[in-house]
Amino acid sequence: MNVGVLALQGDFREHLLALGDCGVTGNLVKSAAEISQIDALIIPGGESTTISKLAKAFDLFDLISKRIADGMPTYGSCAGMILVAKSILDPASQQETFGGIDMQVRRNAFGRQTESFEVDLDFKVISGAPFRGVFIRAPWVESCDKGVEVLASLEVAGVKHPVAVRQAHVLATSFHPELTGDNRVHRYFLEEVCKK
Repeated sequence: MNVGVLALQGDFREHLLALGDCGVTGNLVKSAAEISQIDALIIPGGESTTISKLAKAFDLFDLISKRIADGMPTYGSCAGMILVAKSILDPASQQETFGGIDMQVRRNAFGRQTESFEVDLDFKVISGAPFRGVFIRAPWVESCDKGVEVLASLEVAGVKHPVAVRQAHVLATSFHPELTGDNRVHRYFLEEVCKK
């Protein structure tokens, strides 16, 4: 399987290393030709507005959106979660998403950079010890349709907010598993979400 990591902006190298630890040679992709050749895509954390603008500037936005709509397995972490959402509750000016999951997300839901944190999560489809979630200016899922499977949630002020979700061939997390050295989320993506 040819797995691409979108390399327009963000922590794409960390995802590449996580794939390597899973025994998969990933490829950094940032051109239409490269994106047309991949079987699956990872959209990294970073700045969702910047990634969106760069995808438009390089004429990649519609291609990525179409590939996701056509069934390409896709995983978005943090900013990537925002970009695979159907809509954003508080979008930056003229910000658009690639789509893929019938959900609405809230950007920077947990606060600013200085309010970043780590917490153990019960991740529904991952066995073993709780998964350590690294949240950096992270979004959360504000609402989602019935077809979206909630894989992990985090309670804030008495309200549970989904922080890991899947709909068919698209997976998304609010947090950054690529920064932990624990590759169970990447393995789940490769072994389950990428199944055809």
